[in-house]
Amino acid sequence: MEALHEELPFDLDFHPSSPLVVTSLITGELCLFGYGPESQPERLFSVKAHKESCRAVRFVDSGKVILSGSADCSVLASDVESGKAIARLEDAHENAINRLVCLTESTIATGDDEGCIKVWDTRERSCCNSFEVHDDYISDMTYVADSNQILATSGDGTLSVNNLRRNKVRSRSEFSEDELLSLVVMKNGKKVVCGTPSGALLLYSWGYFKDCSDRFLGHTQSVDTMLKLDEETLVSGSSDGVIRLVGILPNRIIQPLAEHSEYPIEALAFSNDKKYLGSISHDKMLKLWDLEELLNGPQVVNGDEPAEAGSDDSDDDSDDDAMDVDMAATSSKGSRSKKAGKGQSSSRPASDFFADL
Repeated sequence: MEALHEELPFDLDFHPSSPLVVTSLITGELCLFGYGPESQPERLFSVKAHKESCRAVRFVDSGKVILSGSADCSVLASDVESGKAIARLEDAHENAINRLVCLTESTIATGDDEGCIKVWDTRERSCCNSFEVHDDYISDMTYVADSNQILATSGDGTLSVNNLRRNKVRSRSEFSEDELLSLVVMKNGKKVVCGTPSGALLLYSWGYFKDCSDRFLGHTQSVDTMLKLDEETLVSGSSDGVIRLVGILPNRIIQPLAEHSEYPIEALAFSNDKKYLGSISHDKMLKLWDLEELLNGPQVVNGDEPAEAGSDDSDDDSDDDAMDVDMAATSSKGSRSKKAGKGQSSSRPASDFFADL
């Protein structure tokens, strides 16, 4: 199943209970699609949500509201039925917003182009946490509920662990040789896997984030997006347009699942029941794949063959909360310098935004 956009899509998200999927476009538009097992996705609405590119989108409030983050530095809440704006938080960041993730039912996190992470509490109706740990754009974030921490990767080549309870950066890795683009937590919280432009997957052991414990060279091109399928396997989206099933410890490409197109894959997402895998790419196409069919049927894509690599085949590393804190690492080559005043609270109140939401 597939649907064509007029412009490049940046992000997508599935509704938590209904057969709906939303995409955000480079033009600042939001597109909502309905889908079914026997039909192509049907566009329900397309609205101009932001003045500049809409880079991140998520359903919140049990799917009643669509939240979007934009290069215009704003966060917008839109009604899922009509697409009409409910509330807008202007100047949520001082720089373009690149990522938006849901943490709990009442909190979200946003990350911008200069490495600032902000956490918004809808109950308190304000920004409750702000972390200025990175020197370049926030490429990915994930929430670890057990320890109440946000893990983030950045274009500056580092991984950070940010504690929400104490509002402090618990750990930051040394600079890797490349940017870190994507992030998943595996092995029951014992391993953190990061994708890079070179195609290597870097594995960090929980509690020992200073340097990666393993490096897996199974991909030939950039790993731009990843989804955790279970504790042993993940689904990767690469710049060669191929979606792969990847095993972690032992590290191997289990099989290529599908080829979206010859263009880079921007984002992947699972439907709420994990029946469908959604993908968007530079070909402007939204594709919905039957996940069971992908997993049960061996796929042959451009002669792609399983590969194995990695020196650390154990997963018994300590998973306690004792972490190395390395805040004095030097900047990687080519990263952008911080701007003065980065990450300060917006001069406009957030209360009205969350009150309306």
